[in-house]
Amino acid sequence: MATYTGPKVRLSRQLGVAVSDNPKHLNSRRLDTPPGGAGKRMRRLSDFGVRLREKQKLRYYYNVQERQLRRYVKESIRRKGNTGENLLDILERRLDSVVRRMNFGRSIWHARQVVNHGHILVNGRKVDIPSFQVSPGDVITVREKSKEMIERNVELMGAESTFEWMAFDKSALAITITDRPKGAQHPFDVHMGMIIEFYS
Repeated sequence: MATYTGPKVRLSRQLGVAVSDNPKHLNSRRLDTPPGGAGKRMRRLSDFGVRLREKQKLRYYYNVQERQLRRYVKESIRRKGNTGENLLDILERRLDSVVRRMNFGRSIWHARQVVNHGHILVNGRKVDIPSFQVSPGDVITVREKSKEMIERNVELMGAESTFEWMAFDKSALAITITDRPKGAQHPFDVHMGMIIEFYS
C-alpha cells in the first residue's frame, strides 16, 4: 500500500484521535465528527473493525506503510519480552520518529522529509533513510547548512520534549540516545494487544 498523501486532518477525524501534534489535529470538537458531512455519525464497529482502527492509529501516527508495520510486528514477536513493548521500541527508534520527538520536524511527515533531504547526521555521517534504527550511544546532529532551518522549527514548536532515553543539547542541536525507549508517549491510548491480534 502506498504512502498516504491526502488531507492529514481527515485521518485524525476518521480514526477519532490526533495522529499529529498539530493544533488542527488536537481540536477535540472536530475529532468527534467523522469526515464527509455534518450529519454523518460514527458507525458501530465489528470486532475486526475495532482491531483495524487500532492498527491504523499506530500506522498513521508513525507514518509507516502496511508492509513495514507487518514486518515490525513479526520482528517484535521474534524478540524476547513483551511483544507490544518490542513493537513500540522498534517504532520509537526510527530516525524520523526521533527527529519528530525532538521537534526538528513539525509533524511526522515533516520529520520524514527532513531526514530524506539529508539534513540529519548520525555519528557524523549523513543518513537519509527515515526507517534507520538508532541505538544507545548514537549522536544525532544537524548538517551545518541546515541548522538555521532546524532552529526555526524547534522555536516554532515551543516547549521542549523530554524523554528519559534521549538527551537534547539545544545549543548544539544534538540528540544523544542514552537508552532504549521505556514506553512511548502518545497523545492517545493504543491497545497494543489488539494490534498483535490483528496480525495473528
